[in-house]
Amino acid sequence: MSTILIVEDNEKNMKLVRDILQHDGYATLEATTGREGARLAAEARPDLVLMDIQLPDVDGIAVLREIRANAALDAMPVVAVSASVMPDEQQKIVSSGFDGFITKPIQLKLFREAVQRCLAEGRRPR
Repeated sequence: MSTILIVEDNEKNMKLVRDILQHDGYATLEATTGREGARLAAEARPDLVLMDIQLPDVDGIAVLREIRANAALDAMPVVAVSASVMPDEQQKIVSSGFDGFITKPIQLKLFREAVQRCLAEGRRPR
C-alpha cells in the first residue's frame, strides 16, 4: 500500500483529499504547515507528497527546496496542489521542481490520474 503525505492548511481541502485517497486504498499522512510537512516527509518517507503552495508558515516551494536538499528524499515525487490558475504562476510552480501540478478545486478524475501516474512513474527526469 502506498503512503501519501498531504500538506494542506485548509480543513475542507484536507478532508476531501484524504477521503478520496483513503477510499482508493492509500494510507495518508497529514501536515497543516510547511515545516510539519518537511519534517514528516523526512521522517516517514512517503511514496508521494501532495503540497499546497499557500501555507501559513512557509510556502510549498520553500518546503520543496528543503525536501530536495535531502539526498535521501531525492526519489520522492512532490506534486503542487494550488488554486492558482494563472498560466505564468503555474509555470513558476512547475519550474521550481515539482513533479506535477493539480488545480483546486480538485477534479476527481484528473486528481486520481495524477496520483496514479506519480506513484507509477516516480519523479520526472530533470
